[in-house]
Amino acid sequence: MASLRCGQDRSGLFGCGETLGRFAFPKSSRLLANSQFRAVLSRRLSARDGLLVLYALENDLGYPRLGVSIGKSCGKAVVRNRLKRLLREAFRQNQEQIPAGFDYIASMSSQWVRRSGGRPAAKAAVRGLTFEQVRDSFLALAVKLAAKGG
Repeated sequence: MASLRCGQDRSGLFGCGETLGRFAFPKSSRLLANSQFRAVLSRRLSARDGLLVLYALENDLGYPRLGVSIGKSCGKAVVRNRLKRLLREAFRQNQEQIPAGFDYIASMSSQWVRRSGGRPAAKAAVRGLTFEQVRDSFLALAVKLAAKGG
């Protein structure tokens, strides 16, 4: 049996096209180095709500980049990884709605951590957290930061 390429089904037709590219999350769209995180945090441009804290720094790239920082106070590794996946997915699926030209760092709000009962109860709190809540919070904060910083 021949191997299948990205989006290729058994009939040989491709399904990826521009849709896959539009929703991609390549390394160029991520903040990876400690120096990149420090640069964003040193600018001290932030916005928060009851769920997230979002930090921003203007960049000259013409597209947004994302870094995620989830502390141990949010729970064990399984819980923190789920939170990171939710945040990355909210960014990935809504890149066209996020103001371009900024580097963002997303973190969970300390209010949310306290309200959820801290680390012991975090697993249940994260289970109740929906993608829509994370997405709406992220988008609202990104727009607020772009207005502040632009």
